[in-house]
Amino acid sequence: MRTPPFLDSDLDPAIAARLKRDADGLVAAIVQQHDTGEVLMLGWMDDEALHRTLTQGRVTFWSRSRSEYWRKGDTSGHVQHVRSVALDCDGDALLVRVDQVGAACHTGDHTCFDAADLGAVVGDGA
Repeated sequence: MRTPPFLDSDLDPAIAARLKRDADGLVAAIVQQHDTGEVLMLGWMDDEALHRTLTQGRVTFWSRSRSEYWRKGDTSGHVQHVRSVALDCDGDALLVRVDQVGAACHTGDHTCFDAADLGAVVGDGA
């Protein structure tokens, strides 16, 4: 896997200090529809992608397969407008709440989690 270019980023140093990145310098970013709570997709961010997301109002990811930044919707028109961004308690995952325009998944599905259910046993809650 190729890693992000580790460009100097203008990400707030206080936020950067809280991030626990993987070996490639990335943090998982879970994207959720802000008003319904539906989980739309998972992407990856480095400091610069997070900085762009926090300051531009649109979600930016690091593409591990293309080794470049990409802003959701620039080619497809399926834009993600940022509503909020939160860091989990361990600092190793982001929750990006968005207003999704069009499909979130590259397959054209509304969410990347529209695939068939895996058949997990449902707990009884006891």
